[in-house]
Amino acid sequence: MKKTIYLSVICSMAIGANTQDLGTINVVKKVDTKVIQDLNKQDIKSADLAEALTKQSASISIQRRSAIANDIVLRGQRKDNINVIVDGGKIYGACPNRMDPPTSHIITSNIKDVAIVEGPYDEENFGTLSGAVKITTKKPSKKLSGEVNINGGSWGYKKFGATVSGGNDRVRVLVGASTQTSDQYKDGDGNTMAQQLKNATDGTANAKQQYKASEFDREAYTKKSFLSKIYIDINDNQELRLSYTGNRSDNVLYPSTGMDAISDDSDLYNLQYIVNNLGKYSQKLSFEYYYSTVDHPMTTQYRKSSSGAAGTVANVMSSSISGAKIKNEFNLNGAKITYGVDSSRRNWDGRYYKKYTTKPVALNKSIPDVDTTNSAIFASFSKKVNNFEYKTALRYDHTKIDPSNNDASKTYNDISGYIFGYYLANDSLKYFVGVGKSIRVPDQKESHFRAKDLTGATAGKLVGNPNLKETQNYELDLGLVNDGDNGIFKTKVFYSKLKNFIVYNATAKQYQNVDAKLYGFSINGSYFATDKLTFDYSASYQRGKKDNPLAGQTDTNLPSIPPLKVNFGLTYDYDESLSLNANVVASAKWTNYDKDNGEQEIPSWSVLNLKASKDINKKFNFTFGIDNVFDKSYAVSNTYKDLTLVSGGNDVMLLNEPGRYIYANLRYKF
Repeated sequence: MKKTIYLSVICSMAIGANTQDLGTINVVKKVDTKVIQDLNKQDIKSADLAEALTKQSASISIQRRSAIANDIVLRGQRKDNINVIVDGGKIYGACPNRMDPPTSHIITSNIKDVAIVEGPYDEENFGTLSGAVKITTKKPSKKLSGEVNINGGSWGYKKFGATVSGGNDRVRVLVGASTQTSDQYKDGDGNTMAQQLKNATDGTANAKQQYKASEFDREAYTKKSFLSKIYIDINDNQELRLSYTGNRSDNVLYPSTGMDAISDDSDLYNLQYIVNNLGKYSQKLSFEYYYSTVDHPMTTQYRKSSSGAAGTVANVMSSSISGAKIKNEFNLNGAKITYGVDSSRRNWDGRYYKKYTTKPVALNKSIPDVDTTNSAIFASFSKKVNNFEYKTALRYDHTKIDPSNNDASKTYNDISGYIFGYYLANDSLKYFVGVGKSIRVPDQKESHFRAKDLTGATAGKLVGNPNLKETQNYELDLGLVNDGDNGIFKTKVFYSKLKNFIVYNATAKQYQNVDAKLYGFSINGSYFATDKLTFDYSASYQRGKKDNPLAGQTDTNLPSIPPLKVNFGLTYDYDESLSLNANVVASAKWTNYDKDNGEQEIPSWSVLNLKASKDINKKFNFTFGIDNVFDKSYAVSNTYKDLTLVSGGNDVMLLNEPGRYIYANLRYKF
């Protein structure tokens, strides 16, 4: 396969890159973003975006919570420390226990490409502390086209999806839908998810967290998704873009947590209005608006604990966010200038119930209907001078967190920005350096979350901390890219000083600020051995340390920092119709972890995945694959106590990854 195709898939690194229309990646102009294209073709095992990304990048790890809807860790950061953007908009999960992270609301078959930004180099979006995942969904085309996918795999996995697009010179429309379901997966030891929970808790006080006999073999999830887009060319220089994404997930099992998601319904609306060539000082003026909602009731109704006096206990959660952005772009004397305003309002609300499936009794609020309102202005300036190119950017944020109860509100005013530059030493080698500051304010769980009180007599213990300060990231990145005839190689080192980093103190059972540092390196690239044979590789390592232990503790390790991870892939294009792929993903064991806050040592692991893809003709493609070929039993994610996880004796339950998984997909394109 030709080199330019691989570059578009594997190693792009962008400074202010426009990921909406990438075409062939020009690595000479890319330095801080990895773009993964055709993800729905590269990883068709399931719709779980997190699982797909962790196989594509060593910088991304997964936090396994269920058979689907898992969370990601990007370069040692997780939750709101990384920003997830979908077609310019945002969506936040409603679950305080991260059952429905933002990436779970977008399925892989709807995605055009994913841009992974490492570092604080994103002035246009609120809250990009240490990185961002920018998702672009499929675009409508003028030509009538579409595809149908039928997928089946181990453990009763079934998926059906279809997309159709078409239009004319003025209007283009795309519509896509999919449905999928699966039984519980088995780990390498042959245990289902329910059996793993039983093995971890038998003979302990938490045996009541096990699944009832009638629910022990129930399906792991059912998921449906819908995507629609319409692009309208109003005239030669004006365009209107409208899109809607809907997700409906039912009865998703989370065995290592004491509750399961009865449903998880989300809706994401996007509007973009673009005007080109208004004048010398406005070559592109754009207005964007988005609105998303998530409803997430979770209960104990499938667990033995629901037979107690309190009956089925529930936490019924909802979240929403609306936002708008106006941005102007123009070129002046060889420089690109961008400026704009950005605003958003995020709401999070939830309440506990007991006897939920019989006669619901309302208890205390889990999150007391909290608004986080942000207003910002931003600007950037970039220019190329001979072999040197740089970009500098600034952003000012005014943010207020305002609960509806008597908890204290909080206001934040912050300036962030960066300078990023590269030097082109010759036609193939360039060096780059970036230094920046970014911020993110506490989320509503960290500031106002309360534990449940089954008596209904109190407001519940305050786990959140209304007095938290915003986290500030001061970061330095250094690296080089060598783009030769036989491949591409990139390496980067970074050092991040985190002021007022938000962590959970399991001793005090409350969120707190602490100063910390995070540093590490990454390597990735490709070697084109022949026109048919390509080797892809990546490695990532991070180390995180608190400057001082938390009150009542001695451990200084930062939580949720994965150890060294390596991805290695081999692709052999037998001919234009047949491609064979072998992929190894491996991790060192966890030796540096936050023991005081619930983390534990996890052994090293490595798995081999195989895949073959055959174009039967111009319309039909058949793909066959085996993940975890040797049926290894292993776990990848740790047990940090900011999540409510099931304890099995002295240690929190570790949920193992799926064992050997065999799948096949038939695609029809027209």
